[in-house]
This record gives sequence, C-alpha cells and structure tokens, in this order.
Amino acid sequence: MIARTARLILWLLAAVTLFLGLRWVVEPEAAAASLGMPLLEGLARSTQIGDISAFFFGIAAMLMLGLQTGRDSWLHAAAIFFGLAAIMRTLAWLLHDATFAGPLIAVEVALALIILLAAKMRRAA
Repeated sequence: MIARTARLILWLLAAVTLFLGLRWVVEPEAAAASLGMPLLEGLARSTQIGDISAFFFGIAAMLMLGLQTGRDSWLHAAAIFFGLAAIMRTLAWLLHDATFAGPLIAVEVALALIILLAAKMRRAA
C-alpha cells in the first residue's frame, strides 16, 4: 500500500511537471504570468521558453524514468533540480536584489522533499 501511494504521488508530480513544460510551449505568456514574470522579447524569449520548458520536461522525464526503471537515482536527480531552483532563487535575492520568492521557494523545497520521501517509501515497501 505504501509503495503504491508513493508511486501515485510520483506519477502525479510527473504529470504536473509535464503539463507545466507543455504550457510553456503552448501558452508561454500565461505560463510566465503564473510565475510572476512577463514574457520576454526576442532572444530573451527564446531563452526563457527554452530553458524553463526544458526544466519542467526534464524533471518529468527523470520522474518517469525513475518510476519505469525502479532506479532511485532518477528520482534523486529530479529532487536535486527542485532543490537547486530554491537555492538559486535565494541567491538571486541575496546577491542580485531580486524580490524574495518565499512561496515559490517553499513549493520547490516541498516538492524536492516529497520526491525524496516517496522514493524512500517506495524502497521500504
């Protein structure tokens, strides 16, 4: 039962991150607004859409690979990406006068911890 719950949580996170990546491709203006940013222009738009959609598609792929192969290293990699996003947001605030993004940082830390906990639950069962 615990392993099944862990797998369900991980599949839901994979689906959500896949959706977020797809949203950046299909509705970049709405995706940007949901993160509190404008859709940039020119080369900056290319970088914004490319990098952020790759972030979400990559995490979705890592979660799905971890689920399909049973290798926790893929799940750990996905958690690392969320953790690094939280760290980089904090550094942007500390070093570059960015607005402190507390709620977004909290979500990223929570997602990293949920992934790590689900991986552990899956292993323990």
